[in-house]
Order: sequence, then C-alpha cells, then structure tokens
Amino acid sequence: MNKEPLVFVKHIQESMEKIEKSAKELSREDFLNSEETQDATIRRLEIIGEAAKNLPEEFRKKHPEIPWSEIIRTRDKLIHGYFGVDINLTYDIVKNDLPALKEKVKQILEKDSIGKNDLKPSK
Repeated sequence: MNKEPLVFVKHIQESMEKIEKSAKELSREDFLNSEETQDATIRRLEIIGEAAKNLPEEFRKKHPEIPWSEIIRTRDKLIHGYFGVDINLTYDIVKNDLPALKEKVKQILEKDSIGKNDLKPSK
C-alpha cells in the first residue's frame, strides 16, 4: 500500500471528528448505556489505529508528538479482543486523549500539506 502519508492522517482526523460528533457530549453513564455509540466509537478507534499502523516509520519518527505506538497497541487490543474491551477506558480515551490528539493531527495536516492538493481519503 503506497498512499501518501497525509491521506492516512486525514483518515485519523475524520474518525476523530465522527467520534466527537456521536460521543463527545455524552456522560459516562449515557455512553455505557449506548451499545450503538460504543460500537461506533470502537470501530473508529480501530480505523485510527489502522491508519497509524500504515504510516511509514519515517513519518512517525518525524512526528514524535503523537503517541503512535500507543495508538497502534490500542487498535490491536480492540481488533483482537485481548481480554475484552474496557468500555470505561474507551470512554476515557474519547474524553481525555482525543482532544489533544485532534489538535496535534490538525497541526500536522496544516504544516505538512502546504503546497499539496486537497487531501481526500480514497474509499
């Protein structure tokens, strides 16, 4: 797979936006009671991790401000169901980790896409 790295970063950004749209305003209790939102959030976290995993190593090294290894490990745990999915931890990721990650991803896209064509993930 030889996609432009910023296309994968754009996938990450879009998945975070979708998580934010569906789960950002939910209380922990509401999130824990909404299996549909949990499933959608977990799927989007998987996509974020898969996109991170597909980024070239040199790109990840160029952006050490992003915890790439942690993102990829989270994806692996979700995909392979190691010991089940901790829904409370999933909620904590949405509330505590994604806002900072979203800002860092935005900065990467702004900085690295200067002079490039409009980046749209291929479907």
